[in-house]
Amino acid sequence: MQHPVFLEQGIRLVGHRWSPKVHELKRFLARSRLPYRWFDVESDPEARRLAATVAPGSDTFPIVLLADGTVLMDPDVGTLAEQLGLPTEPSATSYDLVIVGGGPAGLAAAIYAASEGLHTVVVEQDVPGGQISYSALIENYPGFPQALDGSDLAHRMVQQAERFGAEVVLTRRAVGLRAEGEQRHVALDDGTDVVGSAVLLAFGVSFRWLDAPGCAQLVGAGVYYGAATIEAASCADQDVYVLGGGNSAGQAALFLARVARTVHILTRDGSLDESMSDYLVRRIERTPNIVVHLNTTVADAGGNGHVEWIEVKDTETGRTRRVPAYALFVFVGATPRSEWLDGVVDRDDQGFVLAGVDDLCSTSPTWPLERRPYLLETSVPGVFAAGDVRKGSVKRMTAAAGEGAMAVQFVHRYMRETFGWEMGLNGRQALAAQSPSAAGRSAAGRSAAEAASSPTPGAPAPAATVT
Repeated sequence: MQHPVFLEQGIRLVGHRWSPKVHELKRFLARSRLPYRWFDVESDPEARRLAATVAPGSDTFPIVLLADGTVLMDPDVGTLAEQLGLPTEPSATSYDLVIVGGGPAGLAAAIYAASEGLHTVVVEQDVPGGQISYSALIENYPGFPQALDGSDLAHRMVQQAERFGAEVVLTRRAVGLRAEGEQRHVALDDGTDVVGSAVLLAFGVSFRWLDAPGCAQLVGAGVYYGAATIEAASCADQDVYVLGGGNSAGQAALFLARVARTVHILTRDGSLDESMSDYLVRRIERTPNIVVHLNTTVADAGGNGHVEWIEVKDTETGRTRRVPAYALFVFVGATPRSEWLDGVVDRDDQGFVLAGVDDLCSTSPTWPLERRPYLLETSVPGVFAAGDVRKGSVKRMTAAAGEGAMAVQFVHRYMRETFGWEMGLNGRQALAAQSPSAAGRSAAGRSAAEAASSPTPGAPAPAATVT
């Protein structure tokens, strides 16, 4: 995505340290790789000076100041994205392929689909990258022997997809799906529809919330989900807790240990080796300010407007103890937010989408065609699923990206069968007599990709093409 030039000068965010709204704005800006400075109105005289200058006499926070002089009072993430010039609406109403979700699966699919001439849009409810954009250190992605952070990798994938002509729309949530003849309609949260000849469901999973008293009302005020990279600086010389025993928890603990006085890992497992990669376990063992508590969980949390203590529970004995805590970072699994597919696409009892690889999908009574569903096709012909949202998928970033790329090949097969479109390495050529509008869209998509790939004097070299 092309960010406005003034963003290079940074964004200023003024607000209270324990404001959930401030946390949301910081999270959005950080994961979007947009430079900003945060001013704590309670402890920073400069924060109070800025507030008095732009909103004298006002007690409304947070305040966002853009470098062009725009002042936003208590904005939500969507408003901020629009003011920053980020793409929050599709440029068209009809596409060859609509991808719901901008994580590794969705972005990989966008790269392959757009590079092969499909007019493609990615609809992402937050920012691109999915859960990988929370990770500070990705060390096991093929081709990157040196660690890179997840938001950087996501940013590269977006650039690559856009270079081929794909659109990536942010802060826009899919709320409904319906099939009308050969068209697939995705309803968005602003009341509009995006129509696709095919749809790929790649919206992944979301953090599972901790079911413990006191925690829900403190989210963003000391209880955080996947936000270690965002809140680490504020945890300097503090005692913080990380709940979870998987790789995400291990990565967060190691990152926080750089600045925190002590990082306590709480896990229900009897050993970190049960669910965490070996390289992370060994690194944690060598980090002196990380303390691991096995067979342990959080039973409660509380404080005056923010986390001040948590109640730690021994899962074997049931005993609890209250300990002071500055912050609690929660990594207790993930769940698909697929309720918007109710009554349309078959899912299992946990909400994961059934696809053609699953016998329950292949034998679904709602399947209308004589042929069996393609490998990643759902119970609705022309609607596919890839990545973590699919039942039985391998919950790894590389696997998700591979499924996204693979899904495009089944989209091609579906389109040949349904519309008579011919596919090739140089892009799709529609049979104009059967689908002239699609032919025009395909040409437009190829033109955008060709224009994006043309070098601009003084511009940096584009990212390498995935083959």
